[in-house]
Amino acid sequence: MHNVLQMNDAMHLEKFSHNLKMDLPVNASATDKSKPQKLEYLLILDLEGRVEILEFPVMMIDAQNREFVDSFHRFVRPTAMSEQRTTEYIEGKYGKFGVDRVWHDTATPFKQVLQEFEDWLGNHNLWKKEQGGSLNRGAFVTCGNWDLKTKVPEQCKVSKINLPTYFMEWINLKDIYLNFYNRRATGMMTMMRELQLPIVGNHHLGIDDSKNIARVVQRMLADGAVIQITAKRQSATGDVRFLFKDRIR
Repeated sequence: MHNVLQMNDAMHLEKFSHNLKMDLPVNASATDKSKPQKLEYLLILDLEGRVEILEFPVMMIDAQNREFVDSFHRFVRPTAMSEQRTTEYIEGKYGKFGVDRVWHDTATPFKQVLQEFEDWLGNHNLWKKEQGGSLNRGAFVTCGNWDLKTKVPEQCKVSKINLPTYFMEWINLKDIYLNFYNRRATGMMTMMRELQLPIVGNHHLGIDDSKNIARVVQRMLADGAVIQITAKRQSATGDVRFLFKDRIR
């Protein structure tokens, strides 16, 4: 029987609870051109797992002062894949980072991860199940549309749950980057290289990628970008409406 992940799980903390305030510092600078933001909180989400979601990390950043607020991190156990295939998949993906054992010990099904995530959102007064709807004062930030346009709806079907209402809109950072800097970025690594930001941790380990995307967001806020919603769904099964004329396709 695998352990259910607790936030005080010693092994999990040892691997992932670096001092996130140190990993995501706010550097006061004379070049700070920050502008007022309509959103109060930005939730940087970077899923891992192509067949089923394997990792669900979120970094919460205060959009006004760029400070790191909190994080949510769970490994996700597939429900439609065989045990053998899951093991091969995890060893291939996480073995090189040395966290395959932590994954096996702590991963829980997507449905349970979402329940815990909703509790986390509620603790921050960002969403209430009874009220439904979108996030209160906040929005998800993803590097591309894939995470929330494609992967979460696919996973919800596999997990036999309805698409939660808080996933109906999001911010594709690639579109904000294109419109603010007037140049295209194919992904996080391009953004970091162009902004001369050093990489933290391991690329394709979700918790580290979400930290790095958060650092891009902090830098863009400091440069004067206004971070706003770029995509909306009309309904759980409806088409996505893209709000920016110039966007990454």
